[in-house]
Amino acid sequence: MAASAPTRHATGFPAEGGCGYYVEKKKRFCRMVVAAGKRFCGEHAGAAEDFFIQDINAGLKDETEIPEQLVPISSLSEEQLESLIKKLRKASKGLNSTLKDQIMSHPALHDALNDPKNGDSATKHLKQQASILGNIEKLKLLGPRRCFVEFGAGKGKLSHWVDIALKDAEKVHFILVEKVTTRFKVDGKHRKKNSVFERLQIDIQHLCLNKIPVLSKEKLPVVGIGKHLCGVATDLALRCLVETYAASCEERNEEPLAKRIKNDKTEKEINTLAKEGNEKSVPEKWTPVAGIVIALCCHHRCEWRHYVGKEYFKALGLGAVEFHYFQRMSSWATCGLRKTSLEASNITTTRKDNENDDSEEHDDGGYRVTDDSSESLPGFLTVEEKKKIGHLCKLLIDQGRIEYLQQKGFSPVLQYYTDPLVSLENVLLTALPNHSSSPETTA
Repeated sequence: MAASAPTRHATGFPAEGGCGYYVEKKKRFCRMVVAAGKRFCGEHAGAAEDFFIQDINAGLKDETEIPEQLVPISSLSEEQLESLIKKLRKASKGLNSTLKDQIMSHPALHDALNDPKNGDSATKHLKQQASILGNIEKLKLLGPRRCFVEFGAGKGKLSHWVDIALKDAEKVHFILVEKVTTRFKVDGKHRKKNSVFERLQIDIQHLCLNKIPVLSKEKLPVVGIGKHLCGVATDLALRCLVETYAASCEERNEEPLAKRIKNDKTEKEINTLAKEGNEKSVPEKWTPVAGIVIALCCHHRCEWRHYVGKEYFKALGLGAVEFHYFQRMSSWATCGLRKTSLEASNITTTRKDNENDDSEEHDDGGYRVTDDSSESLPGFLTVEEKKKIGHLCKLLIDQGRIEYLQQKGFSPVLQYYTDPLVSLENVLLTALPNHSSSPETTA
């Protein structure tokens, strides 16, 4: 019998007509079929770009820290669960669990918010976008000559409203990062001369910002923004901004004198704008990352490998196992188990009425059943106790991010940016470089 042809696993090459992206987790090439003349499928199209660098924002991989298999929470004994909760309370002791209310709005969304055609879902998203925009302005990040990078952009609504608020501000660029193909994008509607929109279909894990032409050629401060950046994506975005990108810019600043003289022109232009009365909108000193404004969500989808707060956890005597269970228990804060069957029925009806509204994000007001809420929850805890434990898990995970940003030279803040009736995922993470003169720089 003739020998069979070698498989793509044996040859180390993708199948003929198959995607050339190697999926490290599955130890094989992607099995999607590519279009004629293409090397990658639509999902992995970004891999063909210069700004794609495999796992550049993934963090260090240390498999020895993560057990091969961890049992679900429902399989833990009462003693094991009590031990975890005891560790959680000890680790979170002293943390401020009452965040400051920073619920704001912005005149750019006035007409949209008062549109009688809006459904409940559309109004909910508009209120959140207005508050995020108001916070961006309060931090003096809303101004000309900068690049807004929206992570987890979806349809691009947040960048859309930032652009509306900026009106005719000069030299504004928007980079919208989204790993999946998205329908009904709004960034294609912008054709202004002073603002440029660029959409990148790529996983944040592989995004190298300093390889993007507009950022490698022009000295524009970056403002990282995001509305409901889901779980692990927040950690990837933070590392992308303050570690990968900022570090590369610091190395680039150590350049020959001739290049520095050439780049001084941009700094002179910024100084000129400041003298003309735009001090509130122009950073006093150029910095690679001018600020970060990200609405957090879905802590149950965080991953230990990518988490930026590992050192914080380790300093508390915690590790991968505790992190795994804490991120799972974080869903108790928003899983909606306290809702009655009647309320659930009303919610289902509302969803059908609003299925054409803007529902791309993951904040269903706490009514969405997460992958953890299907597990049998311990009977010795009341609903309110579970909710408090879930919030403590979220707070501890976010505190690790705060510590990380502080170590990287930023002054981060956690605050409530919208009412819990609008979204239970209502925490906003903001951060400014330590040399910033903004009053909102206390952690």
